[in-house]
Amino acid sequence: MLTHPVVSIVDDDSSVRLATRSLVRSLGWDVRVYESAEAFLDADEVADVACIISDVQMPGLSGLEMYECLLERGTAPPVIFITSFPSEATLRHAMKLGAICVFSKPVDPAAIEQRLEDLDPSRA
Repeated sequence: MLTHPVVSIVDDDSSVRLATRSLVRSLGWDVRVYESAEAFLDADEVADVACIISDVQMPGLSGLEMYECLLERGTAPPVIFITSFPSEATLRHAMKLGAICVFSKPVDPAAIEQRLEDLDPSRA
């Protein structure tokens, strides 16, 4: 059993997954990584997830579609979306779903750190 809440990272780009995992671990969080929205949904490991950091555009289900599935299930932890293709439509859609924020890639590590601290100020 994990002793700390988990941040789940969902991104089809392995370099982004690894860099984000390194950053989040350095901030003291436990981390799980997934290469697709389907892999995350299939794992069904949401109970201890404090936050999801997900790419928007991925093969198969998008990050937004993945989050819609979680909302339908009633198990949607807070989410931070990241994207290489920012648009007003993506931002509006993500915020309508209840996203914490949408960051453009490359993401400023300090911005992710701040958003995670906002979720758990005791880690600051």
